[in-house]
Amino acid sequence: MMINVKQWFHFVTIDPVNLSIKGKLLSIIACFGTILLVAWVTRFFSSSSVSPIIVASMGASAVILFIIPNSPLAQPWPLVGGQLVSALAGMFSAQIIPDTVLASACAVAGSVLVMLLLRCLHPPGAATALTPVMAGDPITSLGYGFVLMPVGLNVVIMLILAIAFNRWLLGHNYPVHSQHLASKKIRLNPVVEQQRTGFSEQDMEQALENMNAFMDVTATDLSKLFTDVQMQRFKRYQGNITCKDIMVRNIVSVEYGTEVEDAWQIMQGQQLKAIPVIDRAKRVIGIITRNDFFKFINVAVNETFHEKFLTFIRRTPDVSTSKPESVGHIMTSTVSVLPESTHIAELVPLMANQGYRQIPIVNNEKRLVGMVYQANLIAALYNERHNNARI
Repeated sequence: MMINVKQWFHFVTIDPVNLSIKGKLLSIIACFGTILLVAWVTRFFSSSSVSPIIVASMGASAVILFIIPNSPLAQPWPLVGGQLVSALAGMFSAQIIPDTVLASACAVAGSVLVMLLLRCLHPPGAATALTPVMAGDPITSLGYGFVLMPVGLNVVIMLILAIAFNRWLLGHNYPVHSQHLASKKIRLNPVVEQQRTGFSEQDMEQALENMNAFMDVTATDLSKLFTDVQMQRFKRYQGNITCKDIMVRNIVSVEYGTEVEDAWQIMQGQQLKAIPVIDRAKRVIGIITRNDFFKFINVAVNETFHEKFLTFIRRTPDVSTSKPESVGHIMTSTVSVLPESTHIAELVPLMANQGYRQIPIVNNEKRLVGMVYQANLIAALYNERHNNARI
């Protein structure tokens, strides 16, 4: 008996959602605001005082949209399609089947069938299908107009609010790209993905198919999960080595207004391949590499690259100019920076998979304090592995 009590207590203490206290509170606020606005807007546009202002199943939809927005069941097509076809199935069953018991079963089964066929499964839709059957004349008297008002209007408002609240309040990337698009994106470079996790996208999809049960996770989500697991294992194996421990300090930097000719002389004189560009507060605003100089050179007929390049880097003595004169005009403004407390494990995917050769390092005030190059990371990994082997 004691074992059963412990098992029961264990089950009721398991949190079904992996959300922080803040995340749960924000989700509650999003649910409250969504239902409030859906009901208010629907009542405003309602032409009849007896017409319902909101379908009860919208409450369940709100939970799915704001608690598990990454779920395939929470995406726009399942929400819109699932609710609308279920309303149709429910109204059809209520009107042609006089027996409430049989009509209820047919409404739910019919809605599920249509949702599966149209690939828009949304569980609250089954509750929408029951609404005309259980409510009787007040709803069935609306006819198939019930699908548009209030269900259609409810769904449209809820979708707009789901996009707004998930992106602006909860910080989620909603709607999530379809599994087909995500799979296509990964398959463009399957070797890189397999190097990260040891599994290919096809392996993930086959494993999900072998489960023979619905799993509320995509192959892309699994891939990200395995990548993060390997990252955590890497951190544990390598120890607490941060960017601060391996970065090059006192690096050369330039500002937005530094002349192109001066920047080139610095790179040539110190044999640098990249220089971070900072503002007056020493915050990184870009980076300049040799390619940034060359991308503006357009060699015409009877002109050599050398001649064109010399013309480009020389400062223009006139007031007006037709070419970039400062670093800010040719720098790459989209630059990845990392805090000095970042574990070197975070450098591996950036340098190995995304092709970064150097990454500026900043302190807590976002000010430049150093640079990590590929050679620094390789040396750190080699030394740590060598030390572990000796131990």
